[in-house]
Amino acid sequence: MTPIMHLSWYQRLNSPLYQWAAEFIKWTLIAIAFGSGAALAADAVAPVLAPPPATEALVTNQGSDSLSFVDLATFKSVAEIKIGGKPAGIAVSPDGLRAYLTSPDGKTVTVVDTKARTVLRRIPVEGGPLGIAAHPSNGLVYVADWYSKHLTALDPESGEVRGQIEVGSSPSGIAITPDGTLILTADRDSNQVSLVDAATFKLVATIPAGTRPFGISLDPEGVRAFTANVGSDDVSVIDLKTRKVIGRVAAGHHPYTIAFAGGHGFVTNQSSGTVTVFDAKTLAVEKTIEVGDTPEGIAADPSGRFVYVACWFANTLERIDVATLTVTGQAPVGDGPRAFGAFLLGARLPP
Repeated sequence: MTPIMHLSWYQRLNSPLYQWAAEFIKWTLIAIAFGSGAALAADAVAPVLAPPPATEALVTNQGSDSLSFVDLATFKSVAEIKIGGKPAGIAVSPDGLRAYLTSPDGKTVTVVDTKARTVLRRIPVEGGPLGIAAHPSNGLVYVADWYSKHLTALDPESGEVRGQIEVGSSPSGIAITPDGTLILTADRDSNQVSLVDAATFKLVATIPAGTRPFGISLDPEGVRAFTANVGSDDVSVIDLKTRKVIGRVAAGHHPYTIAFAGGHGFVTNQSSGTVTVFDAKTLAVEKTIEVGDTPEGIAADPSGRFVYVACWFANTLERIDVATLTVTGQAPVGDGPRAFGAFLLGARLPP
């Protein structure tokens, strides 16, 4: 075995995905070997396994008109494909087989085969498509038109527009509740959040937020919405049951969007070059982490171990260790990474 092959196997065996798989197999074998009674005893002492880690990050690069594929085990970019139209927003299908990219300049939504790493189709849309989110069950994607007041429901397979409604001015970020019942948009120039019933595709409420809300995220339970307010340098916390703002978190300069992991909220601050960390329950600020220049898109690994940040002017994807709240890796990507939306691919065990 050559040193290169040895290193490759070492990296794979020590990757988060393989470690998760080893734990899963261990407790499965205990159940098989000792029978149901012992399995119940094992369950009493076995740790609850976290979801498997993501395997790849898909980073939209606005400057280079491209999409970078970053292997999260080696933390290196392994591919880059041309997209066009200055891609910014991104969403991933529930099965992870498709990625959906918005290009505001090109007025398109690009559908990418994530396994083959090829462009399947480019769908023309109106205005300036920016935020995008994939519904968990109905097969549609929702696109925010940054240049107007529109939210569009789009079938990404046929390219058919299934509906379009008016929300607030300059809608940017989009979030969908885990049960798929509500779609939320952060309406930057209206200083509000719009709530849309997914079944009827009708606006059901608007909620005031901070000044110029841009990114919007839900907590892991799906009961609170958080907006990153670029004008007031804070985060608004909205209770979705009462539909009222119930809290505020001070952030850095020009907060962009939010992710959650390990009981923490993480806010990217564009103009500060930092990530604000706060307690997701108490909303108390815990730490400020310095990252690369102009951090924008952020996503939490499903395992809860890492948070990934796209740094627009640094041309890097950076990894934050949730346990230590420190930056533990930097991966060069294309020019001008934005990664605005959900950009991690779920685990697929290799053969």
